[in-house]
Amino acid sequence: MALFDVYKLQPITPVKASGSWLWDEKGQRYLDFYGGHAVISIGHNHPHWVDALQQQLSRISFYSNSIQNPLQEALAERLAKQSGYPDYSLFLCNSGAEANENALKIASFITGKAGVVAFNKSFHGRTSAAVAATDNPKIVAPVNAGHQVRFLPWNDISALDAGLDESIGAVIIEGIQGVGGIHEPDASFLQELERLCQQRNILLILDEVQSGCGRTGQFFAHQWAGIRPPLITMAKGMGNGFPVGGVLISPDIAAWSGMLGTTFGGNYLACAAALAVLEVLEQENLLENALQQEQVIRQMLADFPGISPVRGRGLMLGFEAPEHLPLKKLLLEQYHIFTGEAGLRTLRLLPSLAIGAEETSYLAEALQQLSKEVVE
Repeated sequence: MALFDVYKLQPITPVKASGSWLWDEKGQRYLDFYGGHAVISIGHNHPHWVDALQQQLSRISFYSNSIQNPLQEALAERLAKQSGYPDYSLFLCNSGAEANENALKIASFITGKAGVVAFNKSFHGRTSAAVAATDNPKIVAPVNAGHQVRFLPWNDISALDAGLDESIGAVIIEGIQGVGGIHEPDASFLQELERLCQQRNILLILDEVQSGCGRTGQFFAHQWAGIRPPLITMAKGMGNGFPVGGVLISPDIAAWSGMLGTTFGGNYLACAAALAVLEVLEQENLLENALQQEQVIRQMLADFPGISPVRGRGLMLGFEAPEHLPLKKLLLEQYHIFTGEAGLRTLRLLPSLAIGAEETSYLAEALQQLSKEVVE
């Protein structure tokens, strides 16, 4: 049986990982400045994370959600404390797409409306409603196309008034657009969006799947704008590679029950992994480190000719590379550095929040050499 094609594969087979580094079967070392789509939040195989999973695996790995699981309560309590949402409830699932799917379902249950507003260049996942709210017709199948989704322009306050009419029950927006090219919503835009949603009884969903778990230096990217949405979705860095996702649900909504269900969501191993991530984020001050390393990277890129101004926050950064310079390809092939891209020219940097001087110096040396090629 052959594997079904999903992504275009690099001819690299990692067999070992530690911190921000990977090794292939030939012993070649690679610097990971992409984190497997922003998943690796505290570093590959962090000892505390590995120990938590091993200990949990030796006790019990799975039972359905028909029994009490104290790890779920412990995770909800710690997440509430560190995220700044102590009065919210937590629904646990397995991925970002699943989190967004359930958040959209909650909004429709509560408002009784099917209409959804999303934004140009958005990406929210590949399940039914999530992919319908994704601005990429190539991945929307006919079975998904029946959803009532309206796309509005990014950061356009004037478009909100007409776009948020009586048919709309939910608005979903990324804390920072990832796949769309590292585009951050203006604080004033998010604040007006929140105001209009509250005024018109529309539920605002903040998709923090990629931009959450401390990646931007705040626990959630929207906290830079000082807003407090009723629904927040998260995944990716939440488990540092173990599949786990969640929806944070405001107390006004949490009074409703029986709306959602899950078989694997919040299983013992997922909770152990997510708890370990939160513990490391706090103990190693990784949110502060993300902001410190952002400044190092910005300064480094300031000396690179021909690129656009750097976008994003913390360790969710992107910029346009020169048209004639395939920067992602060159960094991988010549210097063994993993990065990401969006579209034709946007290079994305999404490393572990634990990167330090060794990693940034390695990237700086590679960029310094490549900058000479640009000048020449």
